[in-house]
Amino acid sequence: METSDVWRQSFTDARSTLDRVLESPDFLDRCAQFSQALIKTYQQGGNAFSCGNGGSHCDAMHFAEEFTGRYRKDRKPLGALALGDPSHVTCVSNDFGFDHIFARQLQGLGRKGDLLIGLSTSGNSNNVVEAFKAAKDMGLFTVALLGRDGGKLKDLADLAIIVPAETSDRIQEVHIKVLHTVIETVERVLFPENYN
Repeated sequence: METSDVWRQSFTDARSTLDRVLESPDFLDRCAQFSQALIKTYQQGGNAFSCGNGGSHCDAMHFAEEFTGRYRKDRKPLGALALGDPSHVTCVSNDFGFDHIFARQLQGLGRKGDLLIGLSTSGNSNNVVEAFKAAKDMGLFTVALLGRDGGKLKDLADLAIIVPAETSDRIQEVHIKVLHTVIETVERVLFPENYN
């Protein structure tokens, strides 16, 4: 296969995944529920926490910095943090085990009224599962961005958004689209002057 063919196939596959998302009966409704939950969290003075592994952790960090930094235009920062500070991760991994890296940090920083977003293409990442269990105990609303069949997190989350795809690359591409759109919807409600 020629390099140009690989490029064409990759973009065709990505478009096909987005088409399946748009054809899914409740995918966009669930995304809108995510927006409403996050808007409510911020209106009530709460913060958002995010977590994931590998590329999903990069998306979790990207999501958080868009709120504390900026998305499209300057505005007041909103409270968001991607769990997973390196010194914390190495400490907790060494002392408690890798499965507890997100839960322990969330237990130290989170408060009732906050929101946790977990990203996992399989839905079975043990450290994200443990974070969701901790969030439930603490009274946080939880949103899981998943793929495949949703895994364990599908049933632990208050709101599960499952990308209808099987490969991590396609799933993560939709996850970042969901996150960007959630950020835009939050800004449109809380900072409407930026969208006039």
